[in-house]
Amino acid sequence: MSDNQETPKEGKYIYGIIRHDGPIDFGPIGMGTRADLVYGINFKGITAVVSNSPIIIYEARRVNMIAHANVLEIIMKQFTVLPVRFSTISEYADDGGVLTILEKEFKKFDEMLTKMEGKKELGLKILANETAIYENILEKYENIKSLKSKLINLPVDKTHYQRMKIGEMVAEALKKETGNYKDMILETLSPLSDDVKINDCYGEMMILNAAFLIKNTIESDFDHAVNELDEKFGKFMTFKYVGTLPPYNFVHLVINTKGV
Repeated sequence: MSDNQETPKEGKYIYGIIRHDGPIDFGPIGMGTRADLVYGINFKGITAVVSNSPIIIYEARRVNMIAHANVLEIIMKQFTVLPVRFSTISEYADDGGVLTILEKEFKKFDEMLTKMEGKKELGLKILANETAIYENILEKYENIKSLKSKLINLPVDKTHYQRMKIGEMVAEALKKETGNYKDMILETLSPLSDDVKINDCYGEMMILNAAFLIKNTIESDFDHAVNELDEKFGKFMTFKYVGTLPPYNFVHLVINTKGV
């Protein structure tokens, strides 16, 4: 390090909030390359899980995001956790700054933990199997099938606009079919969920990108429902089912670390 570059001051990186009373640590798994101890700072049974960290802005690169997520997933093995926004750092080298946050936000943290107690997030992404779903559309939609058969033996250069029309009809049918599948899947899974967050889909072949907030006690029922849907629709789509996750989609916890 050159002489004109100062060493960053030390603070406390905050990963999440749990309900716990007394000392606790999760081992040397902190952000960055220093392997700082991840431990708890407690106020009246509400604990912030933190580690020492330089006061820097961690870039949202894969290695950093994974390190942050790994800590939360380890915490989740024992506790309900409120995940805190990535790269939240108290600008105090001692525990005092975090204790002030816990005291100031105690009521909010307590209410949020009560709401999330005994629940987890499960993620589901569903992608259409392109070949199978297009074949189904050509078989199911008689108007598309009929027009396509009329053009099959005609020269391409003389049927340009008709072929464009077929493309438009197929795109519209695909939108309709994927919408119907999405509705059927959500009608099955939503009643088993305490909450559902529908996220943006990427590309026309993604049918659903959703997160479900599930009580731990009915996780096996939810798993069974997903497996039945997979068996029913597996020819036409691929299910990517992920869990258990911290409730990122249902807890939006931004902590103001300035001035405390």
